[in-house]
Amino acid sequence: MELLGNLKNTKVKKFQIKSFCKINLSLKVIKKLNSGFHKIMSLITFCSIHDTISISQINSQKDKIEFSGKFKIGIYKKNNTLTKMFDLLRNQNLLKNEFFKINVKKNIPHGSGLGGGSSNAAYLLNFLNSKFKLSLTQNSKEQLARKIGSDVPIILEKKNSFLTGKKNEILRINRKFRLNLLIIYPNLRCSTKTVYNENTLAGTSKQHSKLYKINNKKLISSLKDANNDLERAVINIYPKVKKIIDYIKTQKGCYFSRITGSGSACIGIFSNMKNAIKAKKMIKKKYPKYWCIVSKTI
Repeated sequence: MELLGNLKNTKVKKFQIKSFCKINLSLKVIKKLNSGFHKIMSLITFCSIHDTISISQINSQKDKIEFSGKFKIGIYKKNNTLTKMFDLLRNQNLLKNEFFKINVKKNIPHGSGLGGGSSNAAYLLNFLNSKFKLSLTQNSKEQLARKIGSDVPIILEKKNSFLTGKKNEILRINRKFRLNLLIIYPNLRCSTKTVYNENTLAGTSKQHSKLYKINNKKLISSLKDANNDLERAVINIYPKVKKIIDYIKTQKGCYFSRITGSGSACIGIFSNMKNAIKAKKMIKKKYPKYWCIVSKTI
């Protein structure tokens, strides 16, 4: 958890939290469950792009949650990951008389597959558990996080993670990947539910269950042969996504490109940051209205 500001200033009780961006380097859909959810295998990392959450305690009987920034459009103020989190905490009597004013500056595009909303909930949950001594164990915190959203438990720890496909199993990877990223968001908000319903792949692509065990050079080599099983579904809904992915692949130094999560954000992994920056300039010329940024994994 990364905090900005002076935690010792208890009179003001105003803090800022960085809420980092999630990247699916690969994603395999294993099968659809009877519950309607899907069993997936995925290698997940994080990059330096982040939302900023400002939080202060207020004398009120109701939380005030606001969203600002370029990507606030489309977020439901009365039903989002933060309102769900607070409802769960209060239903379990973990938060009783404390109420908060919260502003989330959205630097991560909403509906992009970059996990912005899940990240907001995960980092804020960690903060509240620490600062207000909610006494949540790691296990109980993960159980609560699953009720907020499927990505929230993954983001509770800012570590590279591997979803094995086994029920609720997350393997944490205690090493850095050091990857150079280019991310393009084509201003399309993808519905995760719609994308999964459109998906027809299940158990067809090669499993990469050992990706988390190898060094960076072998990791990139293996990821070139991997994919995101949801990519075909996203392209069926939004054909322009394929053009973006293909264009990223043509850029110098690009190892591979694909969507992240359920889209619509497209990522490219590059041999070095210089090539990633050059590719960004080319893409901004071709797609001037799209959000395009370079970043490194953290």
